[in-house]
Amino acid sequence: MENAVYLLLAVTSVVCVGVILWRAWSLRWNTVVPPPIVAALENCRTREDVKMVRSLCDQHPSPLGRLIALAADRADWPKADNMDALETAARHAVVQLERGLVVLEVIVGIAPLLGLVGTIAGMMGVFGDLGVTGLNDAQKLAQGIALILRATLAGLLIAIPSLIFWSYFSKKVEVLAVEMETLCDDFIRKQYRE
Repeated sequence: MENAVYLLLAVTSVVCVGVILWRAWSLRWNTVVPPPIVAALENCRTREDVKMVRSLCDQHPSPLGRLIALAADRADWPKADNMDALETAARHAVVQLERGLVVLEVIVGIAPLLGLVGTIAGMMGVFGDLGVTGLNDAQKLAQGIALILRATLAGLLIAIPSLIFWSYFSKKVEVLAVEMETLCDDFIRKQYRE
């Protein structure tokens, strides 16, 4: 039983590291909000500038680029309809940015529980042996208790970094979403000034 718990903890740890590396790579600021697109949006004043911005969106595939491209392609739509389409696409983009975060959230909850299961299984083994051998070998008892506590420690050592990165990535997605919303809103306002 203990070996199964340690195996599950090892798998949980590998999955945790994989998700952290994946999300760290995917949520880089310049990947989500490319500076060339941001600079072009700041200078976008006329309908002619929209073509240049649209071209940059194709050159720099990103969540922001897809949203701006969508708004630019629908520039002849009424403002309310364009905003509605953009809001729907933005919700989808945020969901894409949040991918994998639920895995970290689950690991935060499950890793300490797996450690606790390992502790209980180990205690059952140690106290089962204690009933057979008695209290004659204190060293064996101490080794058994140390082994038991390792499962709890392993669970916590997996859960704590998972919680830290889950919190960090969740906040980063929120900040990126606000930045994209601000840039898209500014772009739409400039296009419908007249």
